[in-house]
Amino acid sequence: MARSVQAGTSSLVSKELILQSSSKFPSIITADKFKRCISEFPRYGTIRTNKRIDYYNIPACFDIEVSSFYSDGEKVAIMYEWTLGIGGYITIGRTWDEFMKLYRDIVKIFNTDETNRLVIYVHNLSYEFQFFRERFKWQKVFSMEERKPIQALTEDGVEFRCSYKLSGYGLAKLSDQLMKYKCRKMVGDLDYNKVRHSKTPLSDVELRYCSNDVLVVMCYIQELIEREGDITKIPLTGTGFVRRYCRNACMYDKEDKFNKKFKNYRKIMQSLLLTPEVYIMLKEAFAGGFTHANAWYSGDIVYGVSSFDFTSSYPYVMISEEFPMSSGKLIEINSDDKFEYYLKNYCCLFEMEFVDLDSVVFFENYISKSKCRVLEGGEINNGRVVSANRLVLTMTEQDYMIIKATYSWKSASVGRFYAFKKGYLPTDFVKAILHFYVDKTQLKGVNGKEVEYMVAKNHINSTYGMTVTDICREEILYDGEWGKQTPDIEEAIAKNNKSIKRFLYYPWGVWVTAYARVNLWTGILEFGDDYVYSDTDSVKVRHMSKHMDYIRAYNEMVNAKLKAACAYHGIDFELTRPKTINGEPKPLGVWDYEKTYRRFKTLGAKRYLVEYLDKTNRLVQELTVAGLAKSNAIDYMKSLGNDIFEVFNEELYVPKGCTGKNVHTYIDVERRGIVQDYLGDSAEYDELSSIHMEPADYSFSLAEDYINYLLKIKQMEDGGYDV
Repeated sequence: MARSVQAGTSSLVSKELILQSSSKFPSIITADKFKRCISEFPRYGTIRTNKRIDYYNIPACFDIEVSSFYSDGEKVAIMYEWTLGIGGYITIGRTWDEFMKLYRDIVKIFNTDETNRLVIYVHNLSYEFQFFRERFKWQKVFSMEERKPIQALTEDGVEFRCSYKLSGYGLAKLSDQLMKYKCRKMVGDLDYNKVRHSKTPLSDVELRYCSNDVLVVMCYIQELIEREGDITKIPLTGTGFVRRYCRNACMYDKEDKFNKKFKNYRKIMQSLLLTPEVYIMLKEAFAGGFTHANAWYSGDIVYGVSSFDFTSSYPYVMISEEFPMSSGKLIEINSDDKFEYYLKNYCCLFEMEFVDLDSVVFFENYISKSKCRVLEGGEINNGRVVSANRLVLTMTEQDYMIIKATYSWKSASVGRFYAFKKGYLPTDFVKAILHFYVDKTQLKGVNGKEVEYMVAKNHINSTYGMTVTDICREEILYDGEWGKQTPDIEEAIAKNNKSIKRFLYYPWGVWVTAYARVNLWTGILEFGDDYVYSDTDSVKVRHMSKHMDYIRAYNEMVNAKLKAACAYHGIDFELTRPKTINGEPKPLGVWDYEKTYRRFKTLGAKRYLVEYLDKTNRLVQELTVAGLAKSNAIDYMKSLGNDIFEVFNEELYVPKGCTGKNVHTYIDVERRGIVQDYLGDSAEYDELSSIHMEPADYSFSLAEDYINYLLKIKQMEDGGYDV
């Protein structure tokens, strides 16, 4: 057993890591030399956690390269190269037998076991795990989704963790975040279309490509070790950094000997309790950002479209608005006056049934088909309800405000109705949110503060994300096979209510997005038939100058709300409008003009093409389509020879190899055989489990109900219908 040292001990950095990160090409050493080099690390000891588990304070990373092909009509994928890095030293192998032999030696060198662990990061662990899951005995596998583990602990005490879930970046972007140990991912030096196996020779450039992928992650983990203090302080996911900072800001004070701050915050939390019934209704009411296209412009090339977006929409409403600050109280709604009274004075969560509901605005529809508990008859506009014979859904008072302004109905009735007292979020939580926003703004472009800027930038929106963490999430199980276990909702809610570490309240997150949707819809309704497209915190509109009075009035309202909130919290209002390095104020929550496009075309939500002139007067064309890589698809569209705005239509088909995306197929059975590589040489393979990957195609075909709705719209334009 390695000796344990105190938390906060300086991390161990080998000269090899420093040299390799500053070098274009990292050196690769043999497995024997690798073992000799890493054998020095155990004598430096481990860091012990409060759970009495010891961790080696060393950056380590593992990565594989894979070929996918077909054999007798079956999909096959094989690992042909692996790279392992520990503490800056890197070695490469070609077979699983070689890796498993080295793995057993590492277990002996570090004397790992259940309480003495070595952490090895894998960038996108879910991919590598599918290849090696049958080769280890697992003590624990933690996953948020089926087949997507973020932590996997072997019975030998080696703990694999996902560095992608930790950073939120692909390898190329991750290398851009490195501040001290500079290292760039090599791009384009490994042709994945060529079939390789364990005996296929790899060039120096190809080997360097493989080793660089591991080096980037090692450098990233080393920087985190130094920034956070030691490896035990690195959470499993990026949100964990924000959660820890905010919890400490709300509940702890090093100068508070009597834990007064903790006790005061606990009193707040003990007044914010959920019941299973309320929680289920909150889940039904919760919705994300509003993303949709004005059907009247769908498929048309629109000229002179301007783009506005909110500056930090979610953080703004978390600071400026009032949220549920009590447990929900069941209210009997027996009159219109009582209904309106509660809507005005409380945060309200309720069920509502509408009969003969119909949209009264022609340019957009608010209610999402997917959120309706009951939906009978009517018409759908690309997933949004235009009309319905009967509709039942759960909503907040904020949702009702938009529905009331945009729909009419023959009759409506209220079901279960819960009211929450309104109040600003706790002051210390608000200060934590502002801390990230101020840092993000003030540190951008400041020499020597690059690390702090990236941290603040990554964390600001996570302040919202952690508020809607599912309390009763299905537990993902792995015992050789994947499975799910539904938690007992009574037990899960009771456990959450009693948790002494809890500093958040699930309803807060539900109202964050609800308030943000109302803010967005003030713009949609203002722009009217000039409104073209929206996405969560932005709008694309025509005739911008006609609506600048609204923009100015809205931004003045934002300032007034922030001033009121700051006065309540005793916070300097100037913190909501920090200045950039150039001395330019960056007000929180306002409409901010982005640019005007020469041409804009949308085919529906998450499908649009823009054209504009950049600052150097260069013509830029950008495509945003869920499921397509932007540059790949643009290149393909240009290759067709015509104007890409004409090519971009519902009949467009992007073939395999041109989308920039791949189809993944999980293979849970052993694949054995002989494969011939791209050089014509053959070798045996034996994969116990794997993932086959091949290029995906993409079709722009529209859903039938959307096509029918668009046809109706066009007939209206031609005078076939009364508008």
